[in-house]
Amino acid sequence: MKQIYIHPLPVRIWHWVNAIGFIVLIATGLQIRYLDLAQILPFKIAVDIHNWIGFVLMANYFLWLGFYMFTDKITVYLPELNAQKYFADSWRQIKFYGYEIFLGKVNPHQPTIYHKFNPLQIMMYQIIMLLFVPIQFISGLLLWDVKQFAFLVDLFGGVRIVDTIHVLMFIVFSGFLIMHLYLITLGHTRTAHIKAMITGYEEVDEGGKH
Repeated sequence: MKQIYIHPLPVRIWHWVNAIGFIVLIATGLQIRYLDLAQILPFKIAVDIHNWIGFVLMANYFLWLGFYMFTDKITVYLPELNAQKYFADSWRQIKFYGYEIFLGKVNPHQPTIYHKFNPLQIMMYQIIMLLFVPIQFISGLLLWDVKQFAFLVDLFGGVRIVDTIHVLMFIVFSGFLIMHLYLITLGHTRTAHIKAMITGYEEVDEGGKH
């Protein structure tokens, strides 16, 4: 086995802040939304924690955006320009996740620091990071102070609509988290991808295979 450097330190810091923050937001959000569930924290404290962690993650998001926009690592989120090759690579990845992985086949995508995501990951992360995350942040910000942002809340259809959007995004992110937790176990060992996000180094064999 050899190691390749694939996760720069700023990305690893951002990832773990984001991961812990989202778990806290989900936990406090559930408590705020469903008051009849067991109240681990007093309601006001749960709301305060939810709000402050939300602001932390908003700042963290812009650090992530700045890092990728102003460094050469932006290539990890850029899809193949050749449409035919992009769809062919995507189909190979779908076949791998669909059944080849259960036959012990090798992952067709071999990551590098500049191209660490396969075509399906690129598409998913663009949707999540450039669409769903901003929607969640904006809806959360409007709900944080409905009076101050009354004009915008009304523009989007009222508190009920904004709240529904926020909850729908919560469901999306909860589903994404479950899928993410499954996919990170698909390395050559169950914890290989977790270790890579801690150390920055991904283990591959001498032939470049996972």
